[in-house]
Amino acid sequence: MQNTADTARTTDTAALLEDLYPALAALREAGPVHRIAGTDGRPAWLVTRYDDVRRAFADPRLSLDKRHAAPGNYSGFSLPPALDTNLLNMDPPDRTRVRRLVVKAFTPGRVEKLREPVRRVAGELLDAVEADGRADLLAAYAGQLPIIVICDLLGVPEEDRQDFRAWSDALITPDPAWPQAAKEAVGAMLRFYTGLIATKRAKPGDDLLSDLIRVRDDESEGGDDRLSEDELTSLAFLILLAGYENTVHLIANSVLSLLDHPELLTELREDPTRVPAAFDELARYEGPASLAIRRFPREYIEIGGVTIPAGETVLLSLASAYRDPAHFQNPDALNPHIGRSGHLALGHGIHYRLGAPLARMETDIALATLLSRFPGLRLDVPREELRWRPSIRARGLISLPVAW
Repeated sequence: MQNTADTARTTDTAALLEDLYPALAALREAGPVHRIAGTDGRPAWLVTRYDDVRRAFADPRLSLDKRHAAPGNYSGFSLPPALDTNLLNMDPPDRTRVRRLVVKAFTPGRVEKLREPVRRVAGELLDAVEADGRADLLAAYAGQLPIIVICDLLGVPEEDRQDFRAWSDALITPDPAWPQAAKEAVGAMLRFYTGLIATKRAKPGDDLLSDLIRVRDDESEGGDDRLSEDELTSLAFLILLAGYENTVHLIANSVLSLLDHPELLTELREDPTRVPAAFDELARYEGPASLAIRRFPREYIEIGGVTIPAGETVLLSLASAYRDPAHFQNPDALNPHIGRSGHLALGHGIHYRLGAPLARMETDIALATLLSRFPGLRLDVPREELRWRPSIRARGLISLPVAW
């Protein structure tokens, strides 16, 4: 066993921003766990190998609750309780209670009812740019479809949607030149969600948020098992943010992967029924999240032979786990025919995303519709000019210029 808590050097993470997968391969080869500068700039432990990452997902000693962070160890992102009391900060039994209540509103039937609307919206978005012969696919398509779908699901009025992407970008990839942007976005989101819930409570509709409000206000749920008002607001915030952000980059990254692999692109274009079967491999190959949400050991814990003290920040590298040759055959190749299993792009165990079926359905329809409509789809800039967002947490393009 290595006890590196006091002696480990902090690995420079600049290489992760410059060339993610080769940098992760070097770290993974060098060892299973590394000391790095975390997403908040403070030291954290990066877990790089698939088996360790998968076990850590299910380890109850690793807490999502920031109250288990050691003093001064983690600064993270500061949100008011009305936005922060969500599943990303909860452990059982609270996590179990909230998921049980949310499942009552987030049903498979509700998701399935969205299939035709998603297909219609995808077609309309492509109608709007078809005559131009070129577009930034991220801004015009991948970035539009998920926000329309998740806002329809929650019952967000159209006139209130225009600022959401700016708020999301300010939170997920803050601009160092504008440090106030994230704080302003938090304030705007809090006012937005508080007002929307008040409106839905007064005049409920046939939407997910109205159902969540009914779950919150239903006295039959009984005492402490009911959602608190902060939990309700935080859930609305999380569903909209996560349902938008991850799906945007899942779609855009998948399109780029297919453009990089023209034989697979041709295969899926000629037979769109194969797109759903390719989803898992596309999500593994270029997933939208490089890291899982941070965790904090409740006690001294050993991961990959490295002892990590209680309260320190642990980051699970999904991007590294996806490319681990000890688990995946030829992991740097995109091949949906191998039948790989066990990717973690949509979570695992009790951390499996509630919105995973919706993200899968949206991506399948977005890809099938795009490939069918634009058979000559190609990059509109040299491949080396594409840029990724400067984040070790999220894996997303800044833009995706294409032509057809």
